[in-house]
Amino acid sequence: MAKVVCVLYDDPIGGYPKTYARDDVPQPKVYPDGQTLPTPKAIDFKPGVLLGSVSGELGLRKYLEANGHQLVVTSSKDGADSVLDRELPDAEIVISQPFWPAYMTAERIAKAKKLKMIVTAGIGSDHTDLEAAIKNNVTVAEVTYCNSNAVAEHVLLSILALVRNFVPAHNIIVEGGWNIADAVSRSYDLEAMQVGTVAAGRIGLRVLRLLKPFDVGLHYMDRHRLPESVEKELNLTYHANLESFAKVCDVVTLNCPLHPETEHMVNEKTLKFFKRGAYIVNTARGKLVDRDALVRAVENGHIAGYAGDVWFPQPAPKDHPWRTMPHHAMTPHISGTSLSAQTRYAAGVREILECYFEGRPIRNEYLIVQGGKLAGVGAHSYSEGNATGGSEEAARFKK
Repeated sequence: MAKVVCVLYDDPIGGYPKTYARDDVPQPKVYPDGQTLPTPKAIDFKPGVLLGSVSGELGLRKYLEANGHQLVVTSSKDGADSVLDRELPDAEIVISQPFWPAYMTAERIAKAKKLKMIVTAGIGSDHTDLEAAIKNNVTVAEVTYCNSNAVAEHVLLSILALVRNFVPAHNIIVEGGWNIADAVSRSYDLEAMQVGTVAAGRIGLRVLRLLKPFDVGLHYMDRHRLPESVEKELNLTYHANLESFAKVCDVVTLNCPLHPETEHMVNEKTLKFFKRGAYIVNTARGKLVDRDALVRAVENGHIAGYAGDVWFPQPAPKDHPWRTMPHHAMTPHISGTSLSAQTRYAAGVREILECYFEGRPIRNEYLIVQGGKLAGVGAHSYSEGNATGGSEEAARFKK
């Protein structure tokens, strides 16, 4: 028997849904690079239901208990008295989502003597100390690509919300007003602007493809340059460094993983590279941006607006300044947890667990760490020198 601890966000305030807005959930046949969607042997949930909250249990209980395993589901993840910490000593598998991350620090991994695998229901494993996972021979896996397109759609939504000044205009209506001048005094066309992504992986490249019909100039910065055919297809301009990139972009979207090389890459110094009036969208990780330097840049008008749905820590405290700074379009971390995406990442977690318990190989594209070293997609996204991203983030969270 294995104990599986699953950390999920709380149910809706009004209770777990009894009905949903739609009866079906359209899904793609394959992902844009040809990767297939998750292929578990079976699922024990109806596609389109709320799976990412505590009562949804990622649809795992029937499967795990039928095979003799124990499932503990909780939203309590922070502090020494959390349910997560109480259950860790004999846990074999820990599952959480980027939207409500179980910060698996070196200390927690050391405490979990029976821990064999950490799974992200979604993409992004920076909430795990990868160096500690490597040292302790703990497998780290995530459901790569399951919600990449969902996040890319949220990026496009956020760009338009900022540039067209949508949130203040909407609030005018909610508050009973009709002052058009106030609504349009910060509204512009996206057309003809220069838009760039930091990182052009699955999410960043999808963002670029979604933006092409808007007739904007497209730019990207990445340590892995895209094929020449893709650059020509999208008429992309490549930049080798942030200064060159930020100086020409009217809109910058951050789509890179968090590790020591990217932590606070947008800071007091680098914000000076950005054009006055630039917009920044961040759906990657909150700690890519220096919190207070960003607030100052928005308040003094150098940055015209900031949007995204990633914070540090998560959940963000009520006094987090991004909640109250001007000209923002922030949301809680929701971009990758639409009901459509939940169907895919819950199925992907089931596939990973089936492989683990049956002794079959886990898909290479799902692996971050295995056998005491970076593996699969993890070997592409991280390097041996920067595999401590989870450690840096979790340590500061703990403080």
